[in-house]
Amino acid sequence: MIKLSKRMNAVADMVTPGNVLADIGTDHGYVPIALVQQGKIPRAIAMDINAGPLQRANEHISMCQLEDYIETRLSDGVAALEAGEAETILIAGMGGDLVIHIIDAGMAVCRQAEELILQPQSELAKVRRYLREHCFQIIDEDMIIEDGKYYPMMKVVPVKEDNFWRFLPEETICSCDMYGPLLLRNGNPSLRKYLVKQHKQLNKILKKLESQPDSEAISMRKQEVLEEIALNESAYTIMGEIKNAGI
Repeated sequence: MIKLSKRMNAVADMVTPGNVLADIGTDHGYVPIALVQQGKIPRAIAMDINAGPLQRANEHISMCQLEDYIETRLSDGVAALEAGEAETILIAGMGGDLVIHIIDAGMAVCRQAEELILQPQSELAKVRRYLREHCFQIIDEDMIIEDGKYYPMMKVVPVKEDNFWRFLPEETICSCDMYGPLLLRNGNPSLRKYLVKQHKQLNKILKKLESQPDSEAISMRKQEVLEEIALNESAYTIMGEIKNAGI
């Protein structure tokens, strides 16, 4: 049996049982192998833009004797995936800009899927804003800590429209984009730790900037840091209000 890392196990847990999975950027193919071995999914399509990782995935699939259940395809994003061919599309372990590019380039295919499981490694606010603006609704979120690093992940579904955001103030929307609406709502303990850590780091940066001779560049950077601190504190306030309300 394939044993997944804590991060990838949390990602795999978001896949709806019984769905056909398309794993984009599959690398070693561990997630589809583990899910098929567990009997959680009937079959999968493991895809990667590079031949090397796909060859490694093929070797692991063969070792586990799962050739009848997991197909591999050389593909740039979802280019080699037909619309409706997979109920779940997994895009994990890559930068936020690349996640956005893959969805944008394969919009027709992505909107035909039942769900997308995303685990961007950067640009979280940009990814969430993109999802919000392109009618992908976040229905589940998690954040785990592994080897001292924080990994947020989310399950999203395509919708015709999402009216939820219309009634929220801009500051709350910005906090949700940055830190995750469901992570905030659910009071995710890993997010709480992250917010405390980030607040300390931002204040250290601010003190260092304040000790330097003033200039236009320093002033601009100080303003940026102050805005980040305000956003951080807003997020922690939101979590506290939710906790106190017993939601």
